[in-house]
Amino acid sequence: MTPFSFNRATDRDQALTLATRGARFLGGGTNLVDLMRETVERPAALADVTGLSREISETPDGGLMIGAAVTNSALAAHAAVRTRYPVLSRAILAGASAQIRNMATVGGNLLQRTRCTHFYDVEGSRCNKRQPGQGCDARGGFNRIHAILGASDACVATHPSDMCVALAALDALVHLASASGTRTLSLTELHRLPGDQPQIDTVLEPGELITAVELPASALAAHSTYRKVRDRASYAFSLISVAAAIEVEDGRIEDVRLALGGVAHKPWRATRAEESLRGQPASLDTFRAAAEAELAAAVPLSENGFKIELAKRTITAVLAELAGVDA
Repeated sequence: MTPFSFNRATDRDQALTLATRGARFLGGGTNLVDLMRETVERPAALADVTGLSREISETPDGGLMIGAAVTNSALAAHAAVRTRYPVLSRAILAGASAQIRNMATVGGNLLQRTRCTHFYDVEGSRCNKRQPGQGCDARGGFNRIHAILGASDACVATHPSDMCVALAALDALVHLASASGTRTLSLTELHRLPGDQPQIDTVLEPGELITAVELPASALAAHSTYRKVRDRASYAFSLISVAAAIEVEDGRIEDVRLALGGVAHKPWRATRAEESLRGQPASLDTFRAAAEAELAAAVPLSENGFKIELAKRTITAVLAELAGVDA
C-alpha cells in the first residue's frame, strides 16, 4: 500500500482545513480503504470525519435531518425511518452485510465509487474511470450487470448503492460545506452520468464535505417499499432494484415516487414513469405501461438485455404490491 498520512478531524472547520491541504475525507472506509488496498486509489492523506454529525433529528417541517456520519445500521434501525420512510430502511438492509452496515456511513455511502469488475482489475482491464482515455473493456467483455440507461461510450458501470436509490425516490436533499461556504443539492443532482468524463462521479467541488442528508416531510413516503433483484440473496449488487411510494384514491393514482437501481451510472429517478402514472387507474396495465415508458430509452449490451424486461416486471410488481392490485 502507498504510504499516506492520517488525521482525525475533531470538528467541521478542521476537516475542511485538512481538505484544503489535499486530504481525502474518510467515513467508514468500506469503499475507499478497499480501493486503496487494490491500488485503484492512492490518496496521500486522509481526514477521518466519522466523529462529526452523528445525529438524527426532526426538522421544523416534520422531516428528518441525518448527520453524514450516522452509520447505515443506525439509520435503518431508527424508529422514525422505519415507520415514516420504510423504503429507506429496507434499501439499507438489502445493501450489504451487517458488518459493513455497522461501519459504513451515510456520507460515505453517497460517495462510494460507481464501479464494476473492470474498474478493480488494475493489471488486466482497460477502464476509463480508473485511467481516462484508456478505453472500456466492459463494452466488449463481461457486462451482465452493467447499465442500460444513461450510459456512454466511455463507461457502462452502474451505481452500487441501494440507499441512494431510496433517497432519490424520497426527494432527499444533501447538505454540503466547504471553505467557501455551504450549499444544498437534491440527491438526484449529486451524481453524474458518465458522458466523456466517467472518472468524475459527483458534482462536488474539491474539498467539499457532505454534512447531512435531509428527508422532507412526506405522507406519501410512509406507504413505500424497496425491492432488490440480485444473483444471490446475500451481499450482491442489484441487477435491478425499485424504490417506490404510491398514493391511490378511489382507484386512481394521486401521487407516486419511483427510482431504479442497477440500471445507470447514478440512481435513476423514473420521472417518465411517474408522469404517466399520475391520475391513471391503479391497474396492472397502467403499471406496465409506465414501466414501458421509462425503459423505452434502454440500450442493452451484449450480455444484459434481460435487464430491460426484468426492470419492467419488477416495477409492475412493486407498484401492484403497494397499490393492493392483484398480480
